[in-house]
Amino acid sequence: MNYRHAFHAGNFADVFKHAFLMMALETLRAKDKPFVVVDTHAGIGLYDLAGTQAGKTGEWEQGIGRLIARDDLPDLLKPYVQAIRDLNPDGGLRWYPGSPWLEAKALRQKDRLIACELHPEDAPALDHNLRRFGGVRVENADGYATLKGQVPPPERRGLVLIDPPFERTDEIEVIIRALRGAVKRWASGSYAVWYPIKDPAATAAFHDALAGLAADGVTSAWALDLMIRPPRWADKLNGCGFAFINPPWGVLKAAETVMPWLTDVLGQEPGARWTARWLIGEG
Repeated sequence: MNYRHAFHAGNFADVFKHAFLMMALETLRAKDKPFVVVDTHAGIGLYDLAGTQAGKTGEWEQGIGRLIARDDLPDLLKPYVQAIRDLNPDGGLRWYPGSPWLEAKALRQKDRLIACELHPEDAPALDHNLRRFGGVRVENADGYATLKGQVPPPERRGLVLIDPPFERTDEIEVIIRALRGAVKRWASGSYAVWYPIKDPAATAAFHDALAGLAADGVTSAWALDLMIRPPRWADKLNGCGFAFINPPWGVLKAAETVMPWLTDVLGQEPGARWTARWLIGEG
């Protein structure tokens, strides 16, 4: 409840997360059938990089600031960067979209987004920022609790994004519990979980917990990690990752092409690297 993403909007973690989120959404759009997106921790949806909060950290300068003017973007990253440019038609870089904004923009007339935000101040801001889009419902509610009532969706196709601030000490246990309940009701859905990487041992434990979902019937789980520096400090954000249950083919296809370039551009110290591994199954 104390977390404010505006301090971190557009940083390296957002670039990584949103680029691959858009690839997942493009995979859903490739088929004519409707889909639903459930975003459990949506935030406010649109961020002012010239605002006080973003200005205090300047984290976006080491993230989207490194990409926006590049003329050597891999083709798979161009739709993501173009979405940022579209928000800033006068040039420069002031506005940055959150996950729900990108999700809402990707909807077709027959698709839906359920965006959950628990914070009592952020939920109305989210509703305001997404008002321009059709097919969107904003819930001022706990995303984990809302997820229970949304799967399986009538569309039978879609993506669940779980992107919590990791303020609570039991966040990993809560995530695993939410996934276990969801996949039992909707085994064919795609689930994407973003996570910070500080202590590699904690990340390995999270991967092991995800692998344990094989006992609940999960047959396909894959993790993609980006390290912007070697993990010398366990209390510092050294990288981040995306774990997918039933990963969209577009995401799997993109990693080998996009990640070497993205790691080179976003790395902040020598030793930056990326890894991908199957936690359950082999694709």
